[in-house]
Amino acid sequence: MDCRPVNIVEDKGLMDAFRIASSDTSYTLPARRTVLMRINQLYDTEKLSKEEKLSQAQYVALTGDHWTSVSNHNYLGVTTRFIDCNWTLQSFTLTVLKTETRHYSDACAEQFLTVADKWNITEKVTTIGTDSARNMIAAARKLPFDHIPCAAHILQRTITVCLADSGFVDALTKCRKIVGHFKHSPANTEELHQQQTAIGQQREQLIQDVSTRWNSSLDMITRLLRNEEAVKATLAQQKHKLVMLTAAEWDKLHKLETLLEPCKYVTELLGGETYVSCSVVLPAFCHLNHVMRVSDDDPAYVARFKTAFKKDLAECQAVMNNEWLKLSSALDPRFKDLKCMARGEREQVWSSFEKIQQEAEPSTHTPQPSEEHEPAKKRKILLLGSESDSESEEENHVSNAIQNYRAQPIIEMDKCPLEWWSVNAEAHIKLSALARKYLATPATTVPCERLFSLAGNIVQKKRASLNSENVNKLVCLSNWLKEK
Repeated sequence: MDCRPVNIVEDKGLMDAFRIASSDTSYTLPARRTVLMRINQLYDTEKLSKEEKLSQAQYVALTGDHWTSVSNHNYLGVTTRFIDCNWTLQSFTLTVLKTETRHYSDACAEQFLTVADKWNITEKVTTIGTDSARNMIAAARKLPFDHIPCAAHILQRTITVCLADSGFVDALTKCRKIVGHFKHSPANTEELHQQQTAIGQQREQLIQDVSTRWNSSLDMITRLLRNEEAVKATLAQQKHKLVMLTAAEWDKLHKLETLLEPCKYVTELLGGETYVSCSVVLPAFCHLNHVMRVSDDDPAYVARFKTAFKKDLAECQAVMNNEWLKLSSALDPRFKDLKCMARGEREQVWSSFEKIQQEAEPSTHTPQPSEEHEPAKKRKILLLGSESDSESEEENHVSNAIQNYRAQPIIEMDKCPLEWWSVNAEAHIKLSALARKYLATPATTVPCERLFSLAGNIVQKKRASLNSENVNKLVCLSNWLKEK
């Protein structure tokens, strides 16, 4: 559960701690082999529990990504998410599978199918979420599942592109050098802490941004701006070759902080695992487009950033699975007014629901064989009339069901849509089945990112020789036990 190595049971310090706690100087910890045996037994038990949950699930969504360990071994991490019979969102790891082939699309697609077959969920999988790497996109096309590109990756790519071609480049370059001046020298950091104490601020280090770490540029700017006075005072007492930020550039950093804060909020919102997120993508992107509207008060560099941001985000959004995102937003009682869409698109969404339900539900009026022997032509005409009436009744029934759902009041933003469905599922039986399908899909591949952070705590330099089967068991068990 805490990612400790098995050989911890051989540590003398731990042995002494247990003997003191138990007041038994003869107490002996279980042997390493015994602990390994119990870990294997625990994995088998927990896996059976997860298989039971998956067997009861109607629809299942997957996310997947690749990770390279410190020992330079490649692994495919796959997580699953679904809504159980009690309208509770379930999310856990399926596997961390070692891969030895190149990440070509054919190999990736085959690996995803292997995992789904192993867990007996191939027929239940609705979507697979990946990042926007070309091999993953190509692999998703070869799978019989809908592909959901990671919304967080798309958003962070847009931010990176806009920052690289904006009026903030020089200010950010100077900012990174100032932060590096303190990060690379303990003496400089200590002098900064002394200045922070002198002006009554909390002692804290500056943050260096990392290109692969989401929102790190914003974190760097926010921390530097908060310590602006202490940084200036410290550098004024030192001999250095840094080019200081001008007053105009400090102002630029304040404006950039304002621009990036909504992006960080949306990234964190979409990356949650314990609540519905797929239905939030379109409203969240709509919010960002609203925030990035150019106003008359914006300087030229801010207007250029906003324009580039909206253009790039629109281009990325155009290649997303918008049909799935629209349907999931409509099934979320917080967003079913569909104000995040153009007026002309809203009725098309509800028409899609009618079409889906009519295709999914077979005719309930099955013609009964007549006892009398009617002429073949007359019987055919009667059956056609019966089928026509049946189809008309079904269409009206489906349309009425959708209108009843639309007539329900919208719930507040801080309410859980799954709680609403748990109460109202009986009143909207057909739509509730679709809600289980569409609301279970995660908006991002953040579950895999968290999985790899967990795996990195297990496959360390001192444990780089763990075989792949043990890596899978340890990572999965740690994830499953923490879920409990």
